[in-house]
Amino acid sequence: MKGKEYAEKYLSEMKGVLDRISRDDIERAVDILFEAWKNDKQVFAMGNGGSASTATHFVCDLAKGTIVPGKKRFRVIGLTDNVPLMSALTNDAGWENLYTEQLENLLNPGDVVVGFSVHGGAGKDRAGAWSQNLLKAMKLAKDRGAKTIGFSGYDGGPMKQVADACVVVPANSTPHVESLHLALEHLVCNCLKEMIQNG
Repeated sequence: MKGKEYAEKYLSEMKGVLDRISRDDIERAVDILFEAWKNDKQVFAMGNGGSASTATHFVCDLAKGTIVPGKKRFRVIGLTDNVPLMSALTNDAGWENLYTEQLENLLNPGDVVVGFSVHGGAGKDRAGAWSQNLLKAMKLAKDRGAKTIGFSGYDGGPMKQVADACVVVPANSTPHVESLHLALEHLVCNCLKEMIQNG
């Protein structure tokens, strides 16, 4: 298949996936984050692999992209950005505890934990089941009275059942899911900025 044909097929698939993303789930995620902003709560973001870079991008956009002069700002922390801490925790406490260990001394009731995962904790590879560290952190958040938001793909995986709001990109393709997660975090942050301006 030539480049132009492949591009047409790929972009056509993306259009179809976009039409199937739940707008209600997006609204639930936005509402949870807006409530956190109103109540001066913290937001934590996490993800593995390519989803870690999306989590970092989300932290940047939520911290800076939602700034409205004269209004308070989001309190947001990336759990994927301190490489020495991540490697120390993985070495000593195990990969499955990477995010719970960071949240132990930071998380308060009413805070929000946001996880990005292509498979939402479904599936596995040589190291075992995927994204169990995200699911474990979300369960800790719920136990602590915090809210959880998931951005998942495929059928949503276990994350869809754990999160208070889960925006699922219904595609069986990692590139499609990761690309649209980035588009969705931009949508969410732009929407929040508008709500802050009008609030």
